Amino acid sequence: MTDNDRLAAQLEFVLEIDRLKQVVRQTYLTDRSRRENDAEHSWHVATMALVLGEYAAGPDVDLDHAVRLLLVHDLVEIDAGDTFVYDEAGRRDQAERERRAADRVFGLLPADQAAALRGLWEEYEARETPEARFAGALDRFQPILHNVRTKGAVWQAHGIRRDQVLAQNRHMAEGAPALWRVAERLIDDAVAQGYLAP
Repeated sequence: MTDNDRLAAQLEFVLEIDRLKQVVRQTYLTDRSRRENDAEHSWHVATMALVLGEYAAGPDVDLDHAVRLLLVHDLVEIDAGDTFVYDEAGRRDQAERERRAADRVFGLLPADQAAALRGLWEEYEARETPEARFAGALDRFQPILHNVRTKGAVWQAHGIRRDQVLAQNRHMAEGAPALWRVAERLIDDAVAQGYLAP
């Protein structure tokens, strides 16, 4: 691959990932004006990693690495779409849809960068490293914060119950135990306020 070919591939990827701004999530902005898109979500959780890094499980979590994981974790949704965490039917083929998307999206890059970015995405998905567990915890904490701030807008729209929220987010404790304790309190408060079904 020539230098010109490499740059052309990189620019094609850079332009392609702009499409992440078109992938609309279920989560509302905190002012309830509209739903957020995946690019906004990725930026938000990556910044949360910088701010909330002290709450990662264990002192040796590499925050820069966690930020990298969060910046690429949803790129596959350009093709695969966002799968709502409480959509059991949508989750059945999610892994296959996202694998195919990873092949295409990361495949736009030169081979070395394709392997590196895909490796980050696979690490995030596997949730086996401390950084991936922390990143995963933040990815789940952010929608909880938004739901609480919007008085349960998404939870109510989909008839979500407390047990569902706990079941789908419990793994936060592996990556950020203190934040999971906060999330549990917020969930209980949301039930008490009528924002979340018991």
